[in-house]
Amino acid sequence: MVATDVRPDGVGDCRKLDVSNEADWAALAAELRETYGHIHGLVNNAGVIQRDRLGDVRPDDFAYVQSVKTTGPLLGIQHLTPLMPPGSSIVNVGSSAALTAYYPVAYTASKWALRGVSKIAATELGPRGIRVNTVHPGYIETEMTAAATPAFREAMFRETPLGRSGTVDDIAPLVVFLLSDASSFITGVEIPVDGGLTAHGGVKSVSDAMRPQASAAPEVPTVG
Repeated sequence: MVATDVRPDGVGDCRKLDVSNEADWAALAAELRETYGHIHGLVNNAGVIQRDRLGDVRPDDFAYVQSVKTTGPLLGIQHLTPLMPPGSSIVNVGSSAALTAYYPVAYTASKWALRGVSKIAATELGPRGIRVNTVHPGYIETEMTAAATPAFREAMFRETPLGRSGTVDDIAPLVVFLLSDASSFITGVEIPVDGGLTAHGGVKSVSDAMRPQASAAPEVPTVG
């Protein structure tokens, strides 16, 4: 397995890669071709966060997030699929933001766009025997979420039916499955791993608000 990062930490086989830079992808593809000849899997998981709301986000910040979260996976697919034989698999890491109107507009827009890239890639690469699937994590304990305020965490837990954050161990087994031959007839799917966050369509708070009335006699609706 080869890992990449814009700031490699020297742990394991980790190469420097700025996913928004096409020259970096081309160099990585050439190195992998020379070293391994071919590859069987690609996981697009680079991340940045930009929390500005609709009225505040600057165009350059918006474009930067897109370059990492949407253009980056596109470039990875373009440069590495020529090294992939039939049976290979691509896993794009989206977000529960890609299934909702999550407020940081640049982040959310990039994840919605990644859904489109994934669907098109699954369609176009399917005849070559290459699968493309998307995993949508919810609130996961990572370095990126460590800066979240207590109020944000509490709000996320209230909206998550399982009532807790996830961990990387909740995500990794699914990614491994999608990369493996055990998922050989699965492509073009989107799988939330979010504790039920996106399953209720935003009405959990309504359900919770009504729960104290559950033991009372049901109200009879007024007609007219």
